[in-house]
Amino acid sequence: MVGINLPSNKKMSIQSEILEFIKPNYLYIPLVNYNNLDCDCLVKEGDLVYKGSVIGISNDQFNMPIHSSVSGKVIGIEKHFYLDGNEVNCVIVENDFKEKVIDKKVYKQKITDYTKKEFVDLLKNCGIVGLGGSGFPTYIKYDTNLPIDIVLVNAVECEPYITTDYVLMREKTEEILDSLDAIIEINDASKGIIAIKSYNLDIVDEFKKYIGTYPKIEIAIVDDLYPNGWEKKLIKQVLNVDYDKIPIEKGIVVNNVSTIYAIYEALKYNKPLIEKIITVTGEKVMKPQNIVVKIGSSFKDILDFINGIEAGEDVKLIAGGPMMGVSIASDKAVVSKNLNCILIIENDKNHPLINCMRCGKCIEVCPVDLSPVLIKNAINNKEALKYLNPKKCIDCGLCSYICPSKIAVRNYVRKAKLSGS
Repeated sequence: MVGINLPSNKKMSIQSEILEFIKPNYLYIPLVNYNNLDCDCLVKEGDLVYKGSVIGISNDQFNMPIHSSVSGKVIGIEKHFYLDGNEVNCVIVENDFKEKVIDKKVYKQKITDYTKKEFVDLLKNCGIVGLGGSGFPTYIKYDTNLPIDIVLVNAVECEPYITTDYVLMREKTEEILDSLDAIIEINDASKGIIAIKSYNLDIVDEFKKYIGTYPKIEIAIVDDLYPNGWEKKLIKQVLNVDYDKIPIEKGIVVNNVSTIYAIYEALKYNKPLIEKIITVTGEKVMKPQNIVVKIGSSFKDILDFINGIEAGEDVKLIAGGPMMGVSIASDKAVVSKNLNCILIIENDKNHPLINCMRCGKCIEVCPVDLSPVLIKNAINNKEALKYLNPKKCIDCGLCSYICPSKIAVRNYVRKAKLSGS
């Protein structure tokens, strides 16, 4: 499958200045790390915390810290909606608006002055994860005895509507280059490649203003097709390399461009991942834009801050983009590290239900050669699902997008995948 050219719907948010919403009254910080939705809480009601204090830790093999994004008082633990639609435990912190931190000093004079071990430990201690949507702990990719040859930066952002990576590259070009250059040096890699889609040639021009002073960094242009941001497909297109399970088998590490910037802030300021840029957009948002928000901010507070929706509007609220996002039942949902978009569109409740036409289009477009409609039909047959291998699904959503009957095929495949079949 080559890919599909989707309507981008990016113009509505791509030119706006980046707003800041960094002073909410309360933060609801998810006790979540990657696929672990039940991490250990390390604070109790009444505790005072600093901005950057460790308030939780993942009770899994990653052992990743969860940080407070503000200074203030712990009010308790409460369930709120996470970006996958589940309700999860969140630590509630009442913001004191003082932004107190434990340690303000720069960790190193130069961001290249790290050993490999110090670099890996920093990524872990600062809670850096994949910001393209995966949320996978970044330190794991670098904590390897295998040689790292190429650091490939995924700046493709092929999901419609979302423009966080674009505005970050526009505003933080030099910082991204500095970060990538440091990562290359610390890990003794031969080069770094920033992959940008052809739709964003203006950003390519922005990088070219500076890239001459970074001899180990290159720019690669990829087609404006979906899902060209998928890691395996991106590596094949840019490097013409195939691998079995993970890219490091071929000496490659892939990071999203927003992750590269988070690494820069960790290297330069010892700053944990406690805030990020998200796109708030959609036909039902009065003024779509990109906003810097604290991890743990509620959707409702963000939307109130920008006067996002007209009163009385019947809308569908999606955490993420239209292809890979999940419809959320309440604006009590909260910002997590791996959220990149709040999408608000018309709530189309009156779409007629049409039975599957058996056209096979979902099979034709699947980038990992699954048979989504057969998985849907076998959703309650665990033996059949073993042979259909739903675990290979990358959640791209093309099966639902292409379906002429408008069946939410991806939901069935995701259910089968999460069931462990």
